[in-house]
Amino acid sequence: MTDSTATRATKPFRFGVVAPLTTDLPTWRDRVRRIAGSGYSTLLMPDVPKWQPAPAPTLAAAAGLADLRVGTWVYASPLRPAWSTAWEAHSLSVLTDGRFEMGIGTGRPGIEDELRELGLPVTRPGERLAQVRETVTRLRELDGPDLHTPVVMAVRGPKARALAAEFADTVTFALMPGDDRAEMTRLVRDFRTDRDVELSQHVAVVGDSVAPFMASPDTDPAALRAADSLAVLPDDPAAAAEEIQRRREEIGFSYFVFGADFAEKLAPVVAELAGH
Repeated sequence: MTDSTATRATKPFRFGVVAPLTTDLPTWRDRVRRIAGSGYSTLLMPDVPKWQPAPAPTLAAAAGLADLRVGTWVYASPLRPAWSTAWEAHSLSVLTDGRFEMGIGTGRPGIEDELRELGLPVTRPGERLAQVRETVTRLRELDGPDLHTPVVMAVRGPKARALAAEFADTVTFALMPGDDRAEMTRLVRDFRTDRDVELSQHVAVVGDSVAPFMASPDTDPAALRAADSLAVLPDDPAAAAEEIQRRREEIGFSYFVFGADFAEKLAPVVAELAGH
């Protein structure tokens, strides 16, 4: 095994938007088309029952509206059986002509309460990680030799990072509120794989605004800036573009995911950097 930061070639920038359906359908459809027209690569859907329609049909609808990739950000492994998630992901790959990428993780902090409300088993973290492994394994079986559904894994601990090193095409690192730049840089540099994987950054705060669905409502932007957290980007597009380039150069992040409310503000950043 080798240090990924030492062996991976610099990847071109790409940008995704978490855009759940929270408005009337015509408004959401217009937003999807604007996101695609602004150069974003991927429209993403969270996996939170009761927040919005289910990811699969919503993403299929989005893929029919515009020529862009779609994906889950991210499936929570304990919410459904592994075979069901794999079947759904494979079906989306087929129905979108290969434009689907499956994001998967073990669930957000506090998912235990959600599982109880849904009448589902409250599994231990290790069991949830085993569900992730089984899901990806079944997806690869369904894809067969002629299709490869990209897998994005949301990770934090050493066991999750090891699984991502084995299976993932893209890896995103879960940020905790107190994580500063130095801590996240160390976490990424400690990620070791002999495979060429893409590193992704989840950006929940731009300036003083917090993206719905991407961070807790009580998130304090000032506290995050004081901690030099990578969850924050500057409000000014030029400064944001400079910071994004710094993060690729110093840490290796090349795929950045924003909330839908920031899509128009950061469109100049995407226009400048996407594909470079």
